[in-house]
Amino acid sequence: MKQKQELSESQISEIIQMALSDHVAFSDIEHQYGLKEREVVTLMRKSLRKGSYRSWRKRVATFGSRREHYK
Repeated sequence: MKQKQELSESQISEIIQMALSDHVAFSDIEHQYGLKEREVVTLMRKSLRKGSYRSWRKRVATFGSRREHYK
């Protein structure tokens, strides 16, 4: 498992793509990269534009209440 400081730009990009995907859970990201949900949210907040981040969080919250094992 890698710390956030050790992640390359390509790994950060892949984490962002995984987080934006509706088919990848936070637990999958944690298993692959060792980042907990809170750390992924922080990474997304720093990496995305403000409006994109808000839209992503809203989508995660909306779909998360509908699906048992969503983000």
